[in-house]
Formats: sequence, C-alpha cells, structure tokens
Amino acid sequence: MESNSANGSPASDSGSHACLDGPMKVIIDTDPGIGALPSPPLRPDVYGLMFRSSFRSFCLSNDSMTILMAFQLPEIEILGLTTIFGNVGTEDATRNALLLCEIAGHPQVPVAEGSHEPLKGEEPSIADFIHGSDGLGNIFLPPPVGEKMDKNASEFLVEMVSQYPGDVTILALGPLTNLALAVKRDPCFASNVKKIVILGGAFFTAGNVNPAAEANIYGDPEAADIVFTCGADITVVGINITTQVKFTDADLSELRNSKGRHSQTISDMCKFLRDWHVQSEGVHAIISAGIFLHDPVSFAALVRPDLFTFKKGVVRVETQGICMGHTLMDDGLKEWITSNPWTGYAPASVAWTVDVPGVLSFIRQLLMKP
Repeated sequence: MESNSANGSPASDSGSHACLDGPMKVIIDTDPGIGALPSPPLRPDVYGLMFRSSFRSFCLSNDSMTILMAFQLPEIEILGLTTIFGNVGTEDATRNALLLCEIAGHPQVPVAEGSHEPLKGEEPSIADFIHGSDGLGNIFLPPPVGEKMDKNASEFLVEMVSQYPGDVTILALGPLTNLALAVKRDPCFASNVKKIVILGGAFFTAGNVNPAAEANIYGDPEAADIVFTCGADITVVGINITTQVKFTDADLSELRNSKGRHSQTISDMCKFLRDWHVQSEGVHAIISAGIFLHDPVSFAALVRPDLFTFKKGVVRVETQGICMGHTLMDDGLKEWITSNPWTGYAPASVAWTVDVPGVLSFIRQLLMKP
C-alpha cells in the first residue's frame, strides 16, 4: 500500500493488481473527439450502425479509444459517461459519447451532458483544429439513435456516488469542471466516491499547452484545484508518464492486421493522429516519438496499478498568471514548520514511474480483443 514515511517524504509504491469483487463500477468523464479519415465507410456488420456510404470513416481521439477499451473489459461496469469540453465542445462530446456507446454495442449506457464552460464562465479552449468544427472532422455523421439524460453531469455523478457509496470510481479524461461542480453540489461527494483517476498535469516537466501547463488542467484550473483539495482518494497520471508510452508504426501495423473488434477503426484513428502530427511538427518528430496514448495509459493506471509506481503528495494548481494551470506537488522532501497553501490537504497518488512494455501489452491486448 502507498504510505508516507515517518519524516514526511512520499514512499514509492508499485501498487497491486486490481482485485475485483465483481465488476468495478466506473463513470468516465470524457471529451471524445472524432476526426475524418480518407478510408472506406464504417462496416455496419461490425458496428451495428448504418451510415450512408457517402460519409467517410471517422477517427477517434484517445478518449474514444479508451472508452472502447473499457467496454471490452468484463471486469468493468460502465455506469455512464459524462461529457465535458476539451477536444470538442460539450455538445459535440455528448453526441460522440452516444455514438461510441452504440458502436460498442452498449446503447443502454447513460450519457449525461456536462458543463459547457469553465467555472469562471470563460470561453472554453476547444481543439477543433484537430477534430473539425463538429468534432467529427467536418463530415457531419448522422446523429446517434440514443439521447442524453435529462440530468446534467454533476447531478448524475452525485446520484451514482450516493447510490453506491464507496463503490464508484471516476476516470476523468478532460477538464475537471464536472467533478468540481459535483463537489460543490454535495459535501459528501468526496468521501463517498471510491477513487478518482485523473489524466492531467505535468509533474516536474514542461506542459503541452505552454511551458507551465498540461491541457486538461489548463482547461479549467480552478476546477482542478477544487478537485485536488476536496479530500477524495485521487490518483493522477501526468504527461510526464503518458508520453513514455507510444504506438509505433509497427504497433499500428500489428493492430491493423489483428482480429480486434475495433482494431481497424482504432488503427485508422492512430494513423489520422500520426499524419496530423507529421504536418504540424515535422516527419522526424513523429517518427522518432511515436503516437502518445495519454488516455489509455490513465485507464491502465485504473485497472492495472501494479504497472506503475506512485508517490504521495498534496497537489495544488496555479489559477492565475503566466503559470496558470501548472500542477505543483509537495513531494515531501521538506517537513514544513509553518502552514502554507499545501498543508492541511489530503495527498494524491501521483504516478511516478511506468512499466512501458507492460502497459503497451495491456493496451494492445484490449485493442486486439475480438
């Protein structure tokens, strides 16, 4: 188990394989974007959806890959998806989440639409330069058959966590606005939720939005600071970890040639992302780096924590100035005599090292599952 040493420094821990007494109840808070691909139309016999042949295939974000992976794992019971802005606007994220549930063969899974803006009410930063103005690569696929819930995301989160106290884990793949609103809505939310696994932050490394900040935290820094200080059991996986896990061209070829249920779609998705990075960053950058699997790595930390080591430390988020969105961890190297903005808060488990071959094997196994 993770623990603090006597002098207050964080103890490293490799975790343990998730021991599941029945399916793990999970809610995925997500901002799935879908991009266009110049490849054949989706196969209705595989996906159970009839798209007109004039539409081009669609390409999923890392979030979407993770959602399809989660549906492939019998140890996971997905209670619902909640949507948030990020890769796309919240409305498009909701539509895409409904489509993903139908593609995965689980149209009954509820989708609750989340906040359309950060807590401060500012215009959200949307990555539609990657995914298109409709979040679907500007191909405007038909709407999903299902509809979103009447409840909003924070209401749904509070309801599920109250219904199953101590038994619901939340995987947060985008800005943390919905979770912060749930904390504000219900004083017992933080103590009732089993665990929150967060994809976000850049710990002791540069960000990916600017030198200080990672995109998900930067999307709503006030919300992130509320969540990190709410007292819930939090595991956070930053880009200092996720950028170590990459899909190479060889991995993509193996995936494409596999018999995985969604392998063709996902390999096309990865090719889309790879091609976009080639255009934006240059051929050598992407060929040497590979395609980062940020969201699937955070899912691996949820299901297979034994593939990671963690350090305990209080995490705060800068909410203003040029370092807005920066995640600052008290790594316990100093025992503070007087109080400061980090004292008095529960520590988070910050992913510190990763078994790269083990995580890649876990991801490939799910992606190639028939």
